[in-house]
Amino acid sequence: MSEFFGSVWWLIVTLGLLVTFHEFGHFIVARWCGVKVLRFSVGFGKPLISRFDRRGTEFVIAAIPLGGYVKMLEAREIEGVVGPEVLKQAHDRKPVGQRMAIAAAGPAFNLIFTLFAFWLMFVVGKPDFLPIVAAPTGVAAEAGIQAGDRITAINGTPIDSWSKAIQKLGESAVGRTDASLEVTSANQQVSTHNLAFSHLEAGIAEDKLFDRIGLSLAPRERPAVIGLVADDKPAAAAGIKVGDRILRINGREVSTFADIETIVPEEAAKNPHLQLVIQRGGDQLDIGLDATTLDTGDGKSRFVIGIGSVNGYDATLHYGPLAAIPRAFAETWDTTKSSLGMIKMLIVGRAGLENLSGPISIARFANGSAQMGLAWFLNFLALISLSLAIINLLPIPILDGGHLLYYLIELIKGSPVSERSQIAGQYVGLMMLVALMGLAFYNDILRLIH
Repeated sequence: MSEFFGSVWWLIVTLGLLVTFHEFGHFIVARWCGVKVLRFSVGFGKPLISRFDRRGTEFVIAAIPLGGYVKMLEAREIEGVVGPEVLKQAHDRKPVGQRMAIAAAGPAFNLIFTLFAFWLMFVVGKPDFLPIVAAPTGVAAEAGIQAGDRITAINGTPIDSWSKAIQKLGESAVGRTDASLEVTSANQQVSTHNLAFSHLEAGIAEDKLFDRIGLSLAPRERPAVIGLVADDKPAAAAGIKVGDRILRINGREVSTFADIETIVPEEAAKNPHLQLVIQRGGDQLDIGLDATTLDTGDGKSRFVIGIGSVNGYDATLHYGPLAAIPRAFAETWDTTKSSLGMIKMLIVGRAGLENLSGPISIARFANGSAQMGLAWFLNFLALISLSLAIINLLPIPILDGGHLLYYLIELIKGSPVSERSQIAGQYVGLMMLVALMGLAFYNDILRLIH
């Protein structure tokens, strides 16, 4: 599957799961409160599939998979004379406490999904790398970090994987706040270093920020085993498969995957036709193929055959079903703090708006995480689900948080917010969301073309 179609597919899967779970929260709590639900829609626009249940609720899958909604009976929309039993089922005739519960149920169910996804991720086992660094540059080098140092804590938070280290470093760097790193050297000496992110200049592009941090993962020795075969490259056409071990290329012995990365361009520069000897199970096979050139983006090109190495993970985060429960809660709490911190930095201007991402970036991340395996995709789903919960609780009219704000005002003043004020708020909220989505799309496009 190409990257484009893979991204589209996994975006649909992601939004389909999370939107359905979010709207189911509104739906089930509304049912518990005795509200008549007219429509449960996953997606917007023209219905593609429509079914009614025995209570008269229409369940719809619509054409535009970028959201969803639950439409409930409202007394102000009822035409003609109806009996009191029908009016009792109207959403706006329910006590304000029940309406608050219905509004909060969507984000609450996203939070439940987040906990479940993190729990299942730990049960499955999330493969990762130990946070051992290569020779540092930039801010890290200035702080005295050495090649081979293992990061054990950042700002007091224990670090057990490279992805967690990257997350914490990114938060500090984006907010231009110094980070305290505790590291253990190759000879087991423990030391603490201050990374002066507060001295970073403003306006550094997001894709350049980690270059300025100056930390990268120390390389692991990779066996000459194929972990990836690109669909449209010579290796796939020649019948090479994941799991094959390359023994020789044009008669030259191969011991590690680094040897392949050296020998292929050297031999292909003489003659693009290469003769490989591979081991598959107990058999040795001779395979011939023609290397192709790949643009490296700097005006140069290099010869490739379209294969990748096995990942060489050495820090799998794996727990039993019971032990994974507190880990899931801890991961959810830590991620919530990080997300709220990022929102705060955006509001006060300590983080640039270029950090906002839209559907294009989400689609690419969805595809990338799915290619990395189930545990990584579950991690991605948990992050997006938690983001949906937090965003929907913001006090912006048109979002669940906006409805909760109206209901809170109603509790204080003893009467509902006027319909005119609600309509005005809906327009303001819609304009804010359109502006944010437009900026997110703009950032996505900039990332694509740079």
